[in-house]
Amino acid sequence: MSNQEVTDLLKKAYADEIETVMNYLTNSIVLDGVSAEEVKESLEADIQEELGHAEMIGNRLKQLDERPPASYDFEAQQESLQPPEDSTDVLSVIEGVLEAEEDAIQTYRQLIDAADGDDPVTEDLAVTILTDEEAHRTEFRGFKREYEND
Repeated sequence: MSNQEVTDLLKKAYADEIETVMNYLTNSIVLDGVSAEEVKESLEADIQEELGHAEMIGNRLKQLDERPPASYDFEAQQESLQPPEDSTDVLSVIEGVLEAEEDAIQTYRQLIDAADGDDPVTEDLAVTILTDEEAHRTEFRGFKREYEND
């Protein structure tokens, strides 16, 4: 492990969590239709959880004498989570959430590997957040199966 690898992954995870908050919020506002309500409610609940992840990561960066990324450090990456042109296209939002969750899961697994043995605090943080991200993925996989069966 290099300290730089850990801090780079923490900064990526922080930026990803902040971008996810923005996209979940936007999608929870713009989706329309009766079938969108459950997904909107889930996104609204996940906003607070994702924001909490960002706060934990930001605090860990501070503990490592690093500064969390700010808006000028940020480059948006979540193309698939952009709000759909058709505000009733709930499936595209579900698929975007699944892609974002897969990316987050990959990042936290990389962080666990990078911190393994040398930084147990960061490793524990990554394991904790990974658990939440895998739960989100499971929930949205269920939504996707439901929409595909309709």
